[in-house]
Order: sequence, then structure tokens, then C-alpha cells
Amino acid sequence: MEPLGRIGAATVDVLRVLLDSDEPRWGLEIIKVTGRPSGSVYPLLDRLERHGWVTSAWEAETERRGPRRRMYRLTVDGAAEARRVCARATAGRTALRSTRPRAAG
Repeated sequence: MEPLGRIGAATVDVLRVLLDSDEPRWGLEIIKVTGRPSGSVYPLLDRLERHGWVTSAWEAETERRGPRRRMYRLTVDGAAEARRVCARATAGRTALRSTRPRAAG
């Protein structure tokens, strides 16, 4: 698994969705949950897969109508690193909130 380098808010959002499920998630589902545009989510998923954080496969189910979905799942190492990244992001937001000046009442 390779480090990602720059990790922005969209990456953290995608990682959180993948961490929150024991089952694989498909791209459109991730887009809906994160509220991020497809032009942001799909390149992120591709980058995560190239770096070994995520694996993907076409769904095998044939009874559902519509096109097959590409299913994404964190690797074991990817999940461990995603937990660290998300924890740092949460800690950073908490620290930022606590350093903002409060409005005079």
C-alpha cells in the first residue's frame, strides 16, 4: 500500500463511507452519501485503488435491473490507514473549533 500524499476533505468523506460499512459500496451510493460530485468521487476511488487502499469488482448479482455496479471495499491495510486519517481529520476540526474566537453576546 502506498501513501496518498495530499488528503483533502473529499477523500476523508469517501473513506468514512467505506469505513462505515462491512459490505462493499458502489460509486453512486458513495456519491449520494457524501454529497460530493461524481467528478470528485470516481477519481478518488480510482486513486485509492491504485494506491492499494481499496479493491473493486463488478457486482455479480444479475437479478437486479439496470447496469452492473462497481463495488468498492477498503483493503485491510487501507481500512487501518483510513481510520488514522479520519481520526486526524476529526481531531483537526475539533481543534479548529476550539481556537475560534467566540462572538460577543
